[in-house]
Amino acid sequence: MATTTPPPLTTEQAPEPHRRSPIDKVVFGVAATLSLLFLVYGAVDGEGFGETGGSILGWITTNFGWFFVLTSGGFVVFSAFLAVSRYGNIKLGPDDSVPEFSTFSWVSMMFATGMGIGLMFYGVAEPLTHLNTPPLGLAAPGSEAAAHLAMEYTFFHWGFHPWSMYAVIGLTIAYFAYRKGSGNLISAAFRPLLGDRVDGAAGKGIDTLAVLATLFGSATSLGLGALQITGGLADVFSGQEYGTTAAVAVIAVLTLCFVVSAVSGIDRGIKWLSNANAVAAALLALFLFVVGPTVFILSTFTESIGGYLTHLPTMSFRTGVFGGGEWLNGWTIFYWAWWVSWTPFVGMFIARISKGRTIRQFVVFVIAIPSLVSFVWFSILGGAAFDLQLTKGEDMKALVDSGLETTLFGTLRAYPLATLTVVLAVFLIAIFFVTGADSASIVMGMLSQGGDEEPRRSLVVFWGVATGAVATVLLVTGGEDGLGALQTGVIVIGFPFLMVLIALCVSLWKALRQETFESTLQGPIRRHLREHPAGRRDV
Repeated sequence: MATTTPPPLTTEQAPEPHRRSPIDKVVFGVAATLSLLFLVYGAVDGEGFGETGGSILGWITTNFGWFFVLTSGGFVVFSAFLAVSRYGNIKLGPDDSVPEFSTFSWVSMMFATGMGIGLMFYGVAEPLTHLNTPPLGLAAPGSEAAAHLAMEYTFFHWGFHPWSMYAVIGLTIAYFAYRKGSGNLISAAFRPLLGDRVDGAAGKGIDTLAVLATLFGSATSLGLGALQITGGLADVFSGQEYGTTAAVAVIAVLTLCFVVSAVSGIDRGIKWLSNANAVAAALLALFLFVVGPTVFILSTFTESIGGYLTHLPTMSFRTGVFGGGEWLNGWTIFYWAWWVSWTPFVGMFIARISKGRTIRQFVVFVIAIPSLVSFVWFSILGGAAFDLQLTKGEDMKALVDSGLETTLFGTLRAYPLATLTVVLAVFLIAIFFVTGADSASIVMGMLSQGGDEEPRRSLVVFWGVATGAVATVLLVTGGEDGLGALQTGVIVIGFPFLMVLIALCVSLWKALRQETFESTLQGPIRRHLREHPAGRRDV
């Protein structure tokens, strides 16, 4: 049957996203209550909280590690298919809609929100750790083969796979919110599967779980960021000891900063901070690239890209069943679970800033561009650290053993203008944290207010303060162990979202097929009406 392209869906014709301005008392009430219970449990019995969470985490990674591996690879394939298929031309909004943000601001915000502070914490730490403790025991520690493996697996953990997880949830939310007018909620994207039940207990349960995952995920990042900032301050002011009290003070200051930024809105605070940290990160990386082993870094990037792309299929589906399962559970499976726990927050925020983009643009920019930036970042920071150990004979393993939060500063100290670069790094960590945390506060506010794109300031402030409170209590009660317990809690809470992500893919696929099917029918009907105007009632 011959078909014609249907007329574009215009802003006037498209349904507006449904907004419920009142606070969703069920989602907010349940999420706030459960958060308080977790908080009290962690404060009263931090050791028991850690042991319980560790047992659950061990059970998940042992019994469902293969499931994480299989589905994470599936998200990459599904995202790539959407980009190259006919669905790629569909806009996330009416056909005449235009993007709200410039491409630079758009990419900066999604990047800072998705991985910013993690790149600072692990930029040197992960490559050095893998160099001295090779993945799966496939090479001798500190060898050339270990260096190849270290960079390839670092790329693997921070490249296509995590950003594909973010892409599938962000794309689905944006499609249903701005194309179908179903509402800017995760639960709204389940309407093709659950029907009107998304307005009931099922939908509210999904949104409540998203709030909890976002709260504990951002709180853990806040704690890690605070520890790294205090480590940086100790490096600048040598001889000074900065313990838990200093970390709590850092959390208090940063919480105030990101709450102020969040209530100022995405157009102002978050966009400005995202642009600022993108520029600051570029300056730090460029400086280290110029004053460091430039040729070594370029060679590291080139070889690592080739190795990553060559071995991507093997790495993607390795479960450790024939050996190396402990390493995979501690790194790869842990990372996949960690990224899944972040998808509600990052996905909703990326959806919020992506209205007017096509599906193809969304997939390419959300997966390829941030992954490429991550590869460059790890090549520069990791390559500079590798050069110190492999070429100059520095004992970088001792630096790793002293604490992952100090590896970045120890590496910077080996190059010119060390004090300046360390201060810049501390500033960058703070800005990355503020950007991610205020984005999380806005998303939790949106989830608590029925998906309203401009949630009440009181909600944003509440969730921002709650994030700082959770991180503070865990630091005070358990120090790094408390943060480890909280991180475990994040994964346990985020585990159900693996099934949610799979269901989102099915829901999006069903809706796209339905839209395409309706388009094929509309063309002949419109042509028939033009040729036979008197027969409109027959049609």
